[in-house]
Amino acid sequence: MLATQVSAREAFDFIGSCRKLIAIDSSPQISALEAAEYLATLARDLGFDVEVQQEMQNGITQANIIVRLEPFQAGRSEFLLQAHLDTVDPGNFSLWKKNNFNPFDAVIEDGRIYGLGSAEVKLDFLCKLQALAQLKDKKFTTLQPVLVGTFGEETGMQGALKLIRKNKINAKYALIGDPSDLNIVNAAKGYATVEMRIPFSNEETEYKKNKALSEHTSTQTKIFSGKSAHSSTPHLGESAALKLFEYLSKMPDNVVIVEMDAGTRQNMIPNQAMVELDVAASFKDPVIRKINFLYNTMNEVQNEMKSVVDKVFTPEHSTISVGVIRTFEDHILVSGSCRILPNVKQEEYEKWMQMISRACEQVGAEFRLQDYKRPFRTDEKSVLIKGALAELEKLGQTSQCTSLASTNEASLFSRIGIECICIGAGKRENNVHTPNEHVEIKHLELMTSFYQKMIERFCL
Repeated sequence: MLATQVSAREAFDFIGSCRKLIAIDSSPQISALEAAEYLATLARDLGFDVEVQQEMQNGITQANIIVRLEPFQAGRSEFLLQAHLDTVDPGNFSLWKKNNFNPFDAVIEDGRIYGLGSAEVKLDFLCKLQALAQLKDKKFTTLQPVLVGTFGEETGMQGALKLIRKNKINAKYALIGDPSDLNIVNAAKGYATVEMRIPFSNEETEYKKNKALSEHTSTQTKIFSGKSAHSSTPHLGESAALKLFEYLSKMPDNVVIVEMDAGTRQNMIPNQAMVELDVAASFKDPVIRKINFLYNTMNEVQNEMKSVVDKVFTPEHSTISVGVIRTFEDHILVSGSCRILPNVKQEEYEKWMQMISRACEQVGAEFRLQDYKRPFRTDEKSVLIKGALAELEKLGQTSQCTSLASTNEASLFSRIGIECICIGAGKRENNVHTPNEHVEIKHLELMTSFYQKMIERFCL
């Protein structure tokens, strides 16, 4: 086991710690605080200098954890090892069959650990902590290693932002935890959430109120089914929301939208959508006309996005996708996300967003652009990548540089001049964000050795 590789003073029960960390619910509606406090106790018992940085986010106390071998020295450059402690929402417990219908109950089978956060990326933090523990008595003369666990990766990477804004680190290089199947990720798409609030006309609002009070109904409901996928890989899904928009594009203007609904998250392709319709005398400014106009604009933007390609990515172009549709008394909310290639110029990205913004203005809708994270790319000839490839080769691992269609903390750290790569155990496709999430124990062991060798290479 990993624990046998270190002295008795430094050893901790790695597998037991994996079980305990998975057992802690750090999904978006809860908090990463309990996970950070558990890891802080573990790190302090190993003799590390530990700081827990607490922050309030949407009324919930969240926390980052910062682990160093010795207290921070002003002006000293550091080597950052990062992993986020929050997970996605587990969804329906009944789908977690490997875990006895409990995603927080870690199960080991055939050399794999199953459970929420096993691959993305709670256990990666433990690998990095174990690597540091094996170097506890070393004297670092070049860079000082620092390990951080951040909150809020699933909600805008707020933990990493707090870390940066409060000057808690001074890193030159960074290893960002991400399930990459032991490959080096040196490029990732940027991310932005978009939101449109499309108003009903006054006539429609009044019509719907009267209809709700009526004892008779003439409405019809249409349901659309698709296949869910992460918005970074929309080609792997089938959007029920787009089927709904296509259906509405063929409807006449005298159709009244009573209710529309789709999806649960901005960054997911919805697998279900519905619309309730009625037919009335034509209104002056019907919402269906506005929706169809905006849908056409979104298609124009997507077509323009396809004109800029980067073949190391799949899909090879930037994307825009709808994740959530909700109906309110006076408006319809449509929200989703954009994934932007690193080779897209800032002015091109801004042009695309302006196309949507101007279309919203034309129909009296409100447009909001939120949570923009720029794409990142680290040159394959960089010292960090060359060093990482060399250390992986020594461990018998043939690795390659690859890209990531989604976004993580590297987009933030790279903006302040930190050279980043992303790497981790576990596969991404058909694994993370699924009830089958797992990671191989031997790959966790290999990553621990890799992190140790990288610290030795860049810090001693």
